[in-house]
Amino acid sequence: MSGVLLSVKNLYKHFDISGGMLDQIKFSRGKFHRKKTLVKAVNNISFELEAGETFSVVGESGCGKSTLGRTIMGLYPPNAGEIRYRGDRIDSLDHKQLLPYRKKMQMVFQDPYASLNPRKTIQQALEDPLRYHSPQLNNGEVKDRIDEVMLQVGSDPQWISRMPHEFSGGQRQRISIARALIIDPEFIVADEPISALDVSIQAQILNLMMDLQQQRNLAYLFIAHDLSVVEHLSDRVGVMYLGTMCELSETGILFEQPRHPYTQALMSAIPKLEGGASSHTRLKGEVPTPINLPRGCVFHGRCPYVNRRCIDEVPQLCTLDDGRQVACHGVEEGRI
Repeated sequence: MSGVLLSVKNLYKHFDISGGMLDQIKFSRGKFHRKKTLVKAVNNISFELEAGETFSVVGESGCGKSTLGRTIMGLYPPNAGEIRYRGDRIDSLDHKQLLPYRKKMQMVFQDPYASLNPRKTIQQALEDPLRYHSPQLNNGEVKDRIDEVMLQVGSDPQWISRMPHEFSGGQRQRISIARALIIDPEFIVADEPISALDVSIQAQILNLMMDLQQQRNLAYLFIAHDLSVVEHLSDRVGVMYLGTMCELSETGILFEQPRHPYTQALMSAIPKLEGGASSHTRLKGEVPTPINLPRGCVFHGRCPYVNRRCIDEVPQLCTLDDGRQVACHGVEEGRI
């Protein structure tokens, strides 16, 4: 690792699902009001990622993990906050200004079947980004580059004349990784890249990604819900709940002794081979909707340690003695 590559500070991303003007008009207390409906997907997220590091983001489905990754990549414009790449602020840049950064930032999507254009051959899928970002390359150099990357991801270069439907899910994901690598990036957002694959193929893709990281000094933002994979792959882990960052820590410290109540519940759900009574922490209550977030701590409705301060006041990430950051009043006060 060699310095901060990506810095995210106080990032917000909300989606307006109000519809048209008539849909926004509501009648209450004898008056008509115009009310917008927002899905508050990402709320006040901050973290840093170093070159060559793997930072994983975990949490329940719908907690905002994928939205966070897509907002960082510029696929969604943020509502507030800062995104800096090697110190340069990129969240407010237009398409043309972003081009030099897009060459260094790539994304591997969850579904390998949907991420490849079904009307283009593998050669076209790999050739298009290379010719766009490196127009100075001649046909021979482009072909050599494609062959090199295909071999790096464990695929046969002769596959390039085929169409995406001719491959299995694991083969398609290797091709998707090759497409991300073709322009030699420094940073890759991997949005649950193995969840759509058979278990027998998942280990192959993970090992491939780890080998490529060593060869190319890649930094990963790895989005996942499989905690055993996260423990194996990550340098640091951020735990998200309902669009907020609950806990952020080095992987070993987090898995050895989680501090936030939500993190503790997540860790207790990991299947264990040892016998004995189950220590699974069962959370009570329903997950709130991101349209109407609860005031105070977003987790207080399901937390066994809740008190009045948790209901009234939003917790901020505080740094503990072991270096981890936790957003919890109970941890801050020493109750947990």
